[in-house]
Amino acid sequence: MLHDQHSDTATDPIDDPTPTRIAPSAAILAPALLLAACGSGDGQASSGASGGAAVPIARVPPTEVQASRFLSQSTMGATREAIADVVGQGYEAWIAAQLALPRATSHWDWLVANGYNVDANINNTAGFDVTMWRQLIVEPDQLRQRVGMALLDMLVVGIDGVNLNWKQFAMAAYVDVLLDNAFGNYRQLMEAITYNAAMGSFLTFLYNRKANATTGAQPDENYARELMQLFTLGLYQLNMDGTVKGSAAQPLETYTQADVGGLARVFTGLSLATNVSTTPDRYRQPLVMNAGLNETGAASFLGTGTSGGGVAAIKTALDTIFAHPNLPPFVSRQLIQRLVTSNPSPAYVARVASKFADNGAGVRGDMKAVVTAILLDSEARSDAALTATNAGKLREPVMRLTGWARAFKVTSPSNAWAFGDTSSQSNRLGQAMGRSQTVFNFFRPGYSPPATAIAQAGLVAPEFQITNEQSVVGYINYMYALVANGTGDTKADYATILAKAADTNALVDEVALLLAAGQLSATTIGTIRAAVDSVSATATGGPTNRVGIAIMLTLAAPDYLTVK
Repeated sequence: MLHDQHSDTATDPIDDPTPTRIAPSAAILAPALLLAACGSGDGQASSGASGGAAVPIARVPPTEVQASRFLSQSTMGATREAIADVVGQGYEAWIAAQLALPRATSHWDWLVANGYNVDANINNTAGFDVTMWRQLIVEPDQLRQRVGMALLDMLVVGIDGVNLNWKQFAMAAYVDVLLDNAFGNYRQLMEAITYNAAMGSFLTFLYNRKANATTGAQPDENYARELMQLFTLGLYQLNMDGTVKGSAAQPLETYTQADVGGLARVFTGLSLATNVSTTPDRYRQPLVMNAGLNETGAASFLGTGTSGGGVAAIKTALDTIFAHPNLPPFVSRQLIQRLVTSNPSPAYVARVASKFADNGAGVRGDMKAVVTAILLDSEARSDAALTATNAGKLREPVMRLTGWARAFKVTSPSNAWAFGDTSSQSNRLGQAMGRSQTVFNFFRPGYSPPATAIAQAGLVAPEFQITNEQSVVGYINYMYALVANGTGDTKADYATILAKAADTNALVDEVALLLAAGQLSATTIGTIRAAVDSVSATATGGPTNRVGIAIMLTLAAPDYLTVK
């Protein structure tokens, strides 16, 4: 399974001629297990315990299994070292240490340092995937990385929809905005994305013009609509616990088309800081106001209004949205979904939303307080969720790759980080960070797979929107090739786990701890152990095959894919 030979690409296991391939019985089991996860409709991808008061978290050191589960919610994947840190420090101290970590380097600076700002890259995306994978896998500020990717799932920009040159730099600058503000204030984040060039291009408000009475042209409404619908408020009025006001048949709307039109007048005139296109530098600079394009007349929205236009009008608009009662529950629920569970209870949402509304010191929108509340809540930390039928979430495909890569110390000595664009469903992951084709992301927060027990129970499972027979087979084949060969010089280091290869129980338990937080069922563990035992540890290539079988069958197991 784990090939010792050098390989320049991740090869398809069907065509792979090397002799140390996975045992036939295990190769058959892997896709079968994952197909069960895709098609069972058993609700394992959903989550949330019942409502009620928060249960205090006992101040006792977490076990290794509890630490790994915590890391599955707060990082891009557990490592042996990170598990030891959490066990040694406890949850609160680990979070505090992560919140204090500065970024090692920005995506922008890394691209420049590695020579991507050359003329040959003016009209391509070279370097973007490279810097994204590298940072997600190896940077120490893992909580920032995880929250940043949660924000990218919510405040979506996709590189292919950015109609600018130097796309990789424009997109890098946008992701840097999310990462730099991940532990700041949500109001500042709203402003930063509003003045970002990539967002301006993606949602078509860059150079947005005021109305023209002669031609009848009106300002572009795209950003005004999505800012409210997707980024801040949602379609319907919410209680503090995230439940919808009004009736199921007639929920109360948050805003009207008139509000969209009024806000669109505000978001006119924003333009690139310079006309110099021979370097990417202008895409790192905030947009500036072009008075000739800006609407200076009155604009009404959300029960308030402005006149005079300019950046003052934008400030009023953002302040008004930020003060709206929908913002805390709307944003809090989505962050919980991205980090912990697809179906948080109303009580969980309310507890986090209350921290969003007031961090305890009178500050609204404090992301440090919000993230801490999400990760330390009883519904995130209590072991009771492990037995709740509506607990957990389907693990994002990107998280499956980064979890494997971090657990087994994937490196790229040449800095190629050659995973590339993994958004293809047929032969990759069906997801790639920063490559969504629309502002609605690869999956919607309210998606429920039709005709399943999940839908019948009134639950949601967002990640199932990109899960089907094709994506299941594509994921298995792709990860099989990566686990075996890596891609180019982007490879895992299995030296540590190979030391356990002869001891089936120790091997399978270690892989289950690192990748699945010890959440594999006894039945799954038994199946994997039997497959490992089908290969002799003393046979030629036996240790590598045994390790490969343990890893691949874990990556394919439904109880790995549905993390709690």
